[in-house]
Amino acid sequence: MARLYDIPAGETRPHRDFGLTILGPAPADYPRQAVRDAFSQASFAPTYAARKQAYQAYVLANPAPPNFKAPYFELVRLAAGGQPHEGILLGACEYVDGRKDCSDFVLHALLRLLYQFNVHPRLSPHLYERVFATVLGFKYWPDEPGVDSMCTWTENHQILFASAGYLAGQLFPEERFTNSGQSGAEKMALARPRILRWLELRERTGFSEWLSNVYYDEDLTALLALADFCEDGELRARAGRVIDLILLDIALNSFKGVFGSTHGRSYAIAKMQADQEATSALSKLVFGMGSFSSEDSMSAACCALSPAFTPPAWAQEIAAGRGLPEMENRQRMGIRLAEAERWGLGFESFEDGMVYLSLEAYTHPRTVDLTLRMFDAWNWWENLYFEPFARRRRLIDALRRRGLMKPLARLAERDLCRNTREEVNIYTYRTPDYLLSSAQDYRPGFGGDQQSIWQATLGPGAVCFTTHPARLEGDSPNYWTGSGSLPRVGQYKNVLAAVYRISTAPGLYHTNRLRFTHAWLPRAAFDAVAERGGWIFARKGEGYLALRASNGYRWAGEGGEEVISEGLRCIWLCELSRAAVDGPFERFIERICAAPLAFHGLRVRYDSPSLGRFEFGWRGGLRVAGREVPLRGYPRYENPFFSAPFGERPDVSAIK
Repeated sequence: MARLYDIPAGETRPHRDFGLTILGPAPADYPRQAVRDAFSQASFAPTYAARKQAYQAYVLANPAPPNFKAPYFELVRLAAGGQPHEGILLGACEYVDGRKDCSDFVLHALLRLLYQFNVHPRLSPHLYERVFATVLGFKYWPDEPGVDSMCTWTENHQILFASAGYLAGQLFPEERFTNSGQSGAEKMALARPRILRWLELRERTGFSEWLSNVYYDEDLTALLALADFCEDGELRARAGRVIDLILLDIALNSFKGVFGSTHGRSYAIAKMQADQEATSALSKLVFGMGSFSSEDSMSAACCALSPAFTPPAWAQEIAAGRGLPEMENRQRMGIRLAEAERWGLGFESFEDGMVYLSLEAYTHPRTVDLTLRMFDAWNWWENLYFEPFARRRRLIDALRRRGLMKPLARLAERDLCRNTREEVNIYTYRTPDYLLSSAQDYRPGFGGDQQSIWQATLGPGAVCFTTHPARLEGDSPNYWTGSGSLPRVGQYKNVLAAVYRISTAPGLYHTNRLRFTHAWLPRAAFDAVAERGGWIFARKGEGYLALRASNGYRWAGEGGEEVISEGLRCIWLCELSRAAVDGPFERFIERICAAPLAFHGLRVRYDSPSLGRFEFGWRGGLRVAGREVPLRGYPRYENPFFSAPFGERPDVSAIK
């Protein structure tokens, strides 16, 4: 029996068995060798029908990817007229039955199989019996019986679990589900308000996992299932609206097929290699730009399988930029825990608790007591994700008895709430030759987890971003994923400053021990790299980048892709331009080197050749050419294509 694994290179994930066992031989004509797809930076086909046909042809020519998302490939193979590898689908049942983490991802492939391919002649009756038993025996919410170590509570998992419960109940309304003892109709009744609340918050406030080039893939998988199979007209319509919002987010914040924006959650491999973004295959299918070779994708398969999905007319045009010489996009997403009541949230019910956990606000001063009551009720003390809590349970119980958990959470908030993703103000500037994107003034000085605060993108692989590495290796936050300490970032158009003030004070969750910050700048991915006057310059095509660290720098990494700046306090300054504005690359270099620049502690004053005087620091506002640039209070959307106020449901039919 073969094994498939879903652990990207350079990443580790604790205590999890992500192996998918293949329970049977491959069909005789099954492809043996993967053929890597070419990355398209311009639309490779004019119509969605043509792109869908190309995606199906790619799947037919390739084996399933070596991870637990393989079952989706087999469904596309079946739909395209090929013979699916039934051993992979049987392995999917075993994976879900074992309640391994991410079983909800895999379960949606089985549900789609039952809805879309029930009693198919190229699949055996045995497989269907196995799938029926798996669907009826699964644990669909943390309050159901059984100890497990599945993550059920983050934003993407909540919609996957809730929609799976609803659709499974709709399939078997009179059946008793063997784990919960509930009927299918009862399961639907429990799941419906959870789905509606999730959809309502996504429409009005966007995503706490903002612009995630990992987890938008999971969200779309759940939403497409609702849009395709849900018999409730309201749920189906509202799921469709959120699908459009996700496509709008990706279109606005991508550059030539690279979803190279700031991200609420991302991993090193997805930031560094565009064809490894979970959304890359989706981007190529919907916008015509990207790569089908992404091994971590479900949403592209679900779009191609969907009997009804067609990309909105504006999607490809916005992703391609409509020929605009520049585009500014401002977005606000997420909620503030201080304003929880504004969104109808309290601090007693577990349903409200799940909303807070979708922000990963485990130990926030306002939520910690509710979180621990959920631990007690749902036996999360035995969930391996919460092992750090379990190791300290005696101390936690003693603090709870004395009413000291909230004071401790308040005292150690910058460390304990590093996972928490509250409101974010996003700024993206895009031209035909580059994209620069950031989370403006986002929680500076707090610990970070998987947030990616800023990125410059000039092409697939030709990217630059900085982090304060949390540790040399291990789980996130680590060397390139997330941050030990988050910077304060200010951006206006093509110029950005990231200001770091790192604390090495002992932490309860994590203690920062690395006393440097660094930039990812892979020289081999650029057409030219130069160094002059303390600056590093890079060119890709007709796009230019200049990077400067206030503490100086040195190169590191086997391929010369890392730039290290020593010290606990540092300012990284980045300016981008292009040939259409600055002429030859050498002229850009000369203009930057001649520009007056001064670092004063944690403040920078820079006379940008393109913008004028740029002033920013750890405190105070961002001033450009004497004008204050707002860093917060953004609308839900504000760009040349679409505007919508924060807190209201955006009407995408108004997109220009």
